Amino acid sequence: MDEVLNATYLTLDGYVEVNKYRYVYFFIFFILYSLIICSNSTIVYIIWIHKNLHEPMYTFIAALLLNCVLYSTTVYPKLLIDFLSERQVTTYSACLFQFFMFYTLGSSEFFLLAAMAYDRYVAICKPLQYQTIMSKTTVSIFLAVAWLVPVCHIAVLTAGSAEATLCNFNLKGIFCNNAVYTLQCVKSRLITVFGVVALIDLVILPMLFIVFTYSNIFILTYQSCKDVRKKALETCLPHLLVLFSFSCLSIYDVSIARVESDFPKTARLIMTLQIVLYHPLLNPFIYGLKMKEISKQLKRFFYHAKIISCINSEC
Repeated sequence: MDEVLNATYLTLDGYVEVNKYRYVYFFIFFILYSLIICSNSTIVYIIWIHKNLHEPMYTFIAALLLNCVLYSTTVYPKLLIDFLSERQVTTYSACLFQFFMFYTLGSSEFFLLAAMAYDRYVAICKPLQYQTIMSKTTVSIFLAVAWLVPVCHIAVLTAGSAEATLCNFNLKGIFCNNAVYTLQCVKSRLITVFGVVALIDLVILPMLFIVFTYSNIFILTYQSCKDVRKKALETCLPHLLVLFSFSCLSIYDVSIARVESDFPKTARLIMTLQIVLYHPLLNPFIYGLKMKEISKQLKRFFYHAKIISCINSEC
């Protein structure tokens, strides 16, 4: 019976003094998760209700922010439960499901950023053909590819991990990322080979496409007038900031699971938290402050909300 339990349940061994600070952890992460949900959802709602924002660029932004909400939801609810639990455990099947959702949504981020880069390229470099190229059908295809391609790739890796034999049941982390590979007795050739394929298809190729696209944009705008350069910078800068931050955090994720066991647990915890903290939290602020149309509609939204609040409270 004990062997069955050991083979089924994993201990999440990445927490630091959780018994001592469980309510502090819970309060902080509950506030952060609420902030992520509210900030991202507010901008998605703003884009949805204003028809002047029903353009490909804003559609991709809404998809990206919705993706951030789902991405956070794969991690934060389980964290909150673990903070209040006496033991931080999970089943291997639940761990693999979290692994699948985490990397599927994380990979979708690169494809959505690539779609945004292409949209900006067409808008700036081929403005007369923009309406023809970036039709509703094209946008729908980009969105479908952004979510379906990662699903197919990560499903293979998840299925391969499901068949693996486990020799270790202590996961050095607070959620199930690629540290699950360290639990396996022997990593299968399928996981090794297809892991490289997935890395190339889901990360490297989209990033190369993004770099190539923005390079063409900047080369073209450099040869144009000052107003064109300013407009290009205003629309491309938020996307580049998001790309840079998410790329750095992805490198964090790939490397942190391979750090040796003598690496301090506190440092490991802090580094792991960067992956699920900064990006979902900063995205809505980057797009809300840097994109003029969204910023303008947000100001109107909060102004009307303030007026309604004042009327209800008879101020």
